[in-house]
Amino acid sequence: MKTSYINGAFISAGNNVLENKNPSDLSDIVDRFSRAGRAEAEQAVAAATAATPAWGTSSPQERFDALDFIGSEILSRREELGALLSREEGKTLPEGIGEVTRAGYLFKFFAGEAVRIGGERLESVRKGATVDITREPVGVVGIITPWNFPIAIPAWKIAPALCYGNCVVFKPAELVPSSAWALAEIISRSGLPAGVFNMVVGPGSEVGDAIIGSDAVQAVTFTGSVNTGSMIAQRCAARMAKAQLELGGKNPLIVLDDANLEQAVDVAVQGGFYSTGQRCTASSRVIVTDGIYDDFIQRFVEKTQALRVGPALDETTQIGPVASESQLRQDLEYIDIAKQEGATLLAGGNRVEADSDGYYLQPTIFADVNNAMRICQEEVFGPVVTVSRVADYEAALAEANDTPFGLSSGICTTSLKYAEHYKRHAKAGMVMVNMPTAGVDYHVPFGGSKGSSYGPREQGRYAAEFYTRVKTAYQFAN
Repeated sequence: MKTSYINGAFISAGNNVLENKNPSDLSDIVDRFSRAGRAEAEQAVAAATAATPAWGTSSPQERFDALDFIGSEILSRREELGALLSREEGKTLPEGIGEVTRAGYLFKFFAGEAVRIGGERLESVRKGATVDITREPVGVVGIITPWNFPIAIPAWKIAPALCYGNCVVFKPAELVPSSAWALAEIISRSGLPAGVFNMVVGPGSEVGDAIIGSDAVQAVTFTGSVNTGSMIAQRCAARMAKAQLELGGKNPLIVLDDANLEQAVDVAVQGGFYSTGQRCTASSRVIVTDGIYDDFIQRFVEKTQALRVGPALDETTQIGPVASESQLRQDLEYIDIAKQEGATLLAGGNRVEADSDGYYLQPTIFADVNNAMRICQEEVFGPVVTVSRVADYEAALAEANDTPFGLSSGICTTSLKYAEHYKRHAKAGMVMVNMPTAGVDYHVPFGGSKGSSYGPREQGRYAAEFYTRVKTAYQFAN
């Protein structure tokens, strides 16, 4: 039975057992975990607090060595770890290996950043004085991650936290603890002092609550639901702690009359259905101008119906299972809502029967929708895409921006004029031209606007804004 990692050791929390099931085959138990609670979370916070002074003043070389070790081992084991990820979360094997590879490069990137942490020296307006502007670690950082990217999202939060000298208390999603445990096991051998990194596997109501409410935790970074994120923001603000939130998305993909049709269909299929649509950056709303609409719909439906749904580790599978029973139930509920709202079902909409008992769902397309429908405004988080018809670019832009979210936004066009205009006027943190809305490089900032994100950006050099505080120091030369 696997356990949490606290103060440099793997520690059992008792006999409360968490079973990690394979969504491709519910008879397959991936792992069993000793489920931790509030007491273990508080122990982890105490260990991180005790380790903070020494790690916060550690050398750039110490940080580089640890992060580089972690990244190198992840990359050397990418096939093994990718298979584990796909088995527990349901991504296809190529997607699982790709996610693990991204995690390895994230640690490598922040290993390099550890020796590039800079500052400024300015002359004061007062004669004889100089000003040093430096960045210092925040302290103890609470990290709470979702189930849809069980190693990449932990990596892009843990790596910068350690890079900038913070200590970590990490709570992975209970649905996918095995990838998190594998990452923790690698980190345990990286040379980090005891208490610098801690992982606590347990429910949000206990472990997450203890992290969010602790005065010793100076910053909380969270990826998950809007409601939970709003609660975290309020509780952190009440005690003057930093909060970084990545929440929902209802991302549009515009297809203009001048678009390359084959390319646009590929972009829509990849952005909407790959990873079973379980990405906050998935393009769940496709907005097509009138001149290309009929041809696009025909090709889009044909290509969607040809997708092979099946077990994640089957090499012929293109779309794996939904990750859990509760998520499958939510997907089916939204499919029913769309029908009740008057949308036309063009493809999918039903469970898929397979040789193994799993959470399989057909990729689903709805047409004849309008932006007032719930199916166009609320995040489904599954392989469900709506397609709407609009008159022209101006109408498409207005509909694309008519959403409470603003994470990622895309357009397919051969017009430089419209591409440039859209990059400037799309109300989203990330804009893609002739590319799927899902998929961001590991070295660039990630985040959105409106209800999608709160706080500084994740990833890349912009991560320093959350994981550090700026200090201004004066010195007078006598």
